[in-house]
Amino acid sequence: MRSFRTTAAYPHHPTSIHPALNNFADECAGTLARLAAYVGVLALLAMAGLHLWDQLPVAATAEPAAKAGWGLASRSHPAFAVSQTDLLEKTETYEIFRHPEGGRKDVLHWMSQGEKPVAELEIYRPGGEFSPSEVNGVEIAARMDPQQGSRGLEAAGVIDSKFGPVALLRHAGNPDGAKSCLGFIKRIADPNLQISGWTCQGDGLPARRTAIGCMLNRLTLLSAGNEPKLAELFARAELKRGSCSAATPSVTSADWVTGTGNPLLRGPL
Repeated sequence: MRSFRTTAAYPHHPTSIHPALNNFADECAGTLARLAAYVGVLALLAMAGLHLWDQLPVAATAEPAAKAGWGLASRSHPAFAVSQTDLLEKTETYEIFRHPEGGRKDVLHWMSQGEKPVAELEIYRPGGEFSPSEVNGVEIAARMDPQQGSRGLEAAGVIDSKFGPVALLRHAGNPDGAKSCLGFIKRIADPNLQISGWTCQGDGLPARRTAIGCMLNRLTLLSAGNEPKLAELFARAELKRGSCSAATPSVTSADWVTGTGNPLLRGPL
C-alpha cells in the first residue's frame, strides 16, 4: 500500500495540462487561423485573375482576329508568272500566303531602283474564309497607297483582257486624276478566282491602262496543281490573248464605260 509521504512527494493530476502544452496549442491555433486567412486571400486573387483573363481576349484581340489567319508559305512553289518586258529593270518579288481554311494568294511586286513599289499583281484562290460581301476596293486602296487607303476608290473605266472585261479603280477625290495610280479587280466565278492589283507605270491614265492590260495578257500559269478548271481557264484565255496595244480602246469605241475618264454615273466603291 502506497504511503502518504510518497503521495505527497509525487502528486498525481490526471485532468491537468502542462502550461507549455497550452501555449503550444494556442500558437498552433493562431497559425492555422492566419494560414486560412492567407489561403482565402489567394483564392480571391485567383478568382479575380481568372475573371480578368476571360475578359481580356474579348477586349484585346477582337479587332486583330478579323485579319488573322494568313501566313507566308515559304515552302510553296510559284504557280504564276508575268513576262513583263517593260519591267526588266525593276526588282520582282513573289510571295505566297495561305489561310487555314484553304485560301491561297500569289502576290507579285515590282520595285523601282529606289525600292519604291511601282506595280502589284495578286491572284487569290479563295477557300472557306472567303465572303462575297467583303469584295470591295478598300483592300486594293490600302495596297496602292497606305496613306490614302482610307479614302476608298472610285470607278475609272473598264479595259478588255484575255480574261474578259476588267474594272479599273483609282483613289476617290484625287484632284489630279492623271497622276493617280490605277487599280483593277477581276472576279471569276468558275473556277473561284480573283485577280487584282495596281500600277503606277507610265505618265497619265492611258499609259497605266495599257500597263494593266499588258500585265494581265502576259499572266501565265506555271502549275495548276489539283485544279483542272484553273488550267482550263488559262488555256481558254490564251486563245483570246491580244497585244498590249489592244488594252487601250480606240477613239471610236471609247464610251462612258471604257473611256479613260471616270464614268459620271458611277460613285465611289
